[in-house]
Amino acid sequence: MPPPSSNSTDGYDIAFRLLLGVLAVVVPLSHLAWLSGNITAYLTGATWAPYQPAAALLHPDQLWPQATETSLLIGARIVPIIVLLALGAAAGVLWSRHTNRSSGRKKKITGMAKARDIQPLMAKAITDKARSLRPSLKTAKHIDAKDTGILLGNLQGTHHEVRMGYEDVAVAIMAPRSGKTTSLAIPSILNAPGPVLLTSNKAAGDAYTATLDTRAAAGRAWSMDPQQIAHSAREMWWNPLAGAKTLDGAGRLASHFLAASVDASQQGDFWSKAGSNILSQLFLAAALDDRPITDVMQWLAFPADRTPLDILRDHGFTAVAAQLKGTVEGPPETRDGIYETARQYAAALLNSEIAAWVTPQKNVPEFRPSDFVTSTDTLYLLSKDGGGGASALIAACADSVMRAATAQAERAGGRLDPPMLAILDEAANVCKISDLPDLYSHLGSRGIIPITILQSYRQGQKVWGDAGMDAMWSASTVKVIGSGIDDPDFADKLSRLIGDHDVETTSTSHSESGKSTSVSMRQERILPADAIRALPKGTALCFATGMRAAMLDLRPWYLEPGADELAAASQRASKGITARAIAKHAPKQSDFGTAA
Repeated sequence: MPPPSSNSTDGYDIAFRLLLGVLAVVVPLSHLAWLSGNITAYLTGATWAPYQPAAALLHPDQLWPQATETSLLIGARIVPIIVLLALGAAAGVLWSRHTNRSSGRKKKITGMAKARDIQPLMAKAITDKARSLRPSLKTAKHIDAKDTGILLGNLQGTHHEVRMGYEDVAVAIMAPRSGKTTSLAIPSILNAPGPVLLTSNKAAGDAYTATLDTRAAAGRAWSMDPQQIAHSAREMWWNPLAGAKTLDGAGRLASHFLAASVDASQQGDFWSKAGSNILSQLFLAAALDDRPITDVMQWLAFPADRTPLDILRDHGFTAVAAQLKGTVEGPPETRDGIYETARQYAAALLNSEIAAWVTPQKNVPEFRPSDFVTSTDTLYLLSKDGGGGASALIAACADSVMRAATAQAERAGGRLDPPMLAILDEAANVCKISDLPDLYSHLGSRGIIPITILQSYRQGQKVWGDAGMDAMWSASTVKVIGSGIDDPDFADKLSRLIGDHDVETTSTSHSESGKSTSVSMRQERILPADAIRALPKGTALCFATGMRAAMLDLRPWYLEPGADELAAASQRASKGITARAIAKHAPKQSDFGTAA
């Protein structure tokens, strides 16, 4: 007798599925017919029938002999069918929503970290770590979540909060409108327990307006706005020369002007180095003589002015004075080229509106970084993209705050408590601190928590060079990658870091003896490069030192409790910026003259 063919086997499968489908309709329909028929009988005065769903569906007249033909048609036929169709439609809608949700933002990816894989970033571990890092929390019975670490988001598809601790340092690479401000910068600022530093190139509708009122309630809100992004009144001034009374300090200040003007690849040429050296020598002279930084521009305009030489000699910097003298008395074409380069780097100081923020002002308080780092104040540093010398002042101020925080941490036993948060948003545009990658190696251990936010990895390479950006990436204990990664090399690098996993492959073959199925395992990328590029908005990848990569659901501030009040405060602040801008640019009566 020949063996059964595959066609007969497939026929059995079809028949079995057809039987299941019939039962899926008949069983609920018969029960609905029995229930609906009894309800109809009760309403028409007939007797309640015993539990016989099959009879209710097939022979309702036998089950309810007193009922009329019309009532049986409606109660045991029409109503059950309508109810069953309605239930089927509702189930279809729910299933469709579930499918769409699963294939969208909430779709889980096999192979990514589970809660047990990132325990050091979860609530219990992060709370225990906070107690050990912050002496002020050691004896506290209850610690608020915001005091334990910075919320990054929820582990995808769960309610588990993922936080970076107050010894971590982070880099976030997120494209515009991918949640870098709404889900990372703003929530971090709102919940920071200590002083906060924010750099930004936007004001209205951004982190500045969203957090201004809340942070002003926690401490003083300082705003340094030399290019009038927020049209802020000048209610502070900062002395950039306060830390330039040593050759190292003056050199750091000059390096910010250099970094703001040229890319990393151009900073090593002769003119760039020479111009930076002249600036550092003149900054040192001005600082030693307690002069305003604007005096440096006068010296640059007249290289023959011997005032900086005399100041350096009088304070014992004879070698520096000799270097400056050699440049001044060198070949005119070389000297003029060096001085012109330095003038270009510091050109923003010629703008009186910008210079006013960094020179003494009557009846305006001075911002002192050493006082700021022991407070709960907030410093907003605002500058436009490509701000040149203005962005150099922003970077210099941010750097002075972090250096003051480091000094205070050393005096306090090694760490700041509470820690200081430094959100360096648009760092590659407005806060080009040339040695920031080197600072990453120790800031976290001092209780200084930097989060550098970039739009792409290449953007960081342009500012700090390949080696510098690689160093920052390696030193970051937490890396957050949002949607919008269009660099194929970087996406593939992330894919390789996430790794591979085993995938079960099922194959079916047909032969004369019937159908056979075999199962094999193969390695496959957990998240290929094209999937990283297509990360949906509202999600992010989290790479933490020594842990598997995790997929996060971001937590934008406008979906959190109290969002309505924050939104109203942000709107008021934005309207204030608009009103100040209109008032500033409104034509004055004198502009029109007087009628004859």
